Amino acid sequence: MENEIRSVVRKDRKTKKLVQRLKPGEIAVVNHPDIDRIAAEMLIKSRPQLVINAGDSISGRYPNPGPGLLLAAGIPILDRVGEEAFAALPDGCEVVVRDARIFFAGQLLGEGRFLTSSLVEELVEKARLNLGSELENFVRNTLEYALKEKDIILGALPLPEIRTDFRKKQVLVVVRGENYREDLQAIGSYLREVRPVLVGVDGGADALLETGFLPDLIIGDMDSVSDEALLCGAELVVHAYPDGRAPGMERLQRLGKEGVVFAAPGTSEDIALLLAYEKGASLIVAVGTHTHMIDFLEKGRKGMASTFLVRLKVGSVLVDARGVSLLYRNAIKAWQIWLICLAAFFPLLAFFSLAYPGSGWLRLLWLRIRVFLGL
Repeated sequence: MENEIRSVVRKDRKTKKLVQRLKPGEIAVVNHPDIDRIAAEMLIKSRPQLVINAGDSISGRYPNPGPGLLLAAGIPILDRVGEEAFAALPDGCEVVVRDARIFFAGQLLGEGRFLTSSLVEELVEKARLNLGSELENFVRNTLEYALKEKDIILGALPLPEIRTDFRKKQVLVVVRGENYREDLQAIGSYLREVRPVLVGVDGGADALLETGFLPDLIIGDMDSVSDEALLCGAELVVHAYPDGRAPGMERLQRLGKEGVVFAAPGTSEDIALLLAYEKGASLIVAVGTHTHMIDFLEKGRKGMASTFLVRLKVGSVLVDARGVSLLYRNAIKAWQIWLICLAAFFPLLAFFSLAYPGSGWLRLLWLRIRVFLGL
């Protein structure tokens, strides 16, 4: 670890907003307890020189993978600098970080600790030991929220009127979750042949654009999707709070775009699945959605009851494509290539034996093969 890092500070309480203006080589300043995988991947893509976190990057609540990914990518993390230092750090100004202390204009603003790979491993291992109690809290909160959000499964939520036609069609719902890029590439032939209705959940719309596909509909709170995606021509559905407040509409209005509001509890990916189901989709293929306990804990919302309720309702037509890329990750082995060549060789051998009986070409070919293989 270098003794001194000097660069411009970019800070935001929300990592997904910060990365939209963070430039390579700058210092990313966040207040993000338990840095999750998606936040880490966004930061890695932005290539900051340093990440300063006001909170605990690994609090011990659960074994979050974000800090390990950042260190593996060569991005150091200055941890636990505190809320006071976060507030004092001047956004857009140059600071100096020396020996885990932060200076601006010669004045000490705060200090923390640099995370090392060994420390991250130790903290993650301790967090694994806490999963039992965290699971108990998770189940308790889920039951509590499920009672409040039962309208999701009872069909009492008013659905927005949309132009996109889902009736009897296959639908792909893309969330910017784990392995979403790899999974999209793995199902590329399905996308080209079947041509399902494409739904991007916030940043999932950008994932579709990166893969070369235009989303038909974008749904979410509109805080982690690019202007390019919002202007691509897709129909826009803004996820609003149950009371009808929809902060995302302000952004659409600034861009001169229109959208409809879907007021519902839960996450944007939940209502995307629910909307496709209620509008008559024959099959829903989900990419990057949240599927296991670490996912839910990373999402940070107590209980994640809506996710359980929605999956309970749409399960009959839902196919989760998450992780499908792992099936194609192994490279072709050398012996497999030789086997393919050998299989092609025998038909050729039979052809030439019939076409040129009694010639010396077969002996010559065999000698060449022996020389090539070193036999």
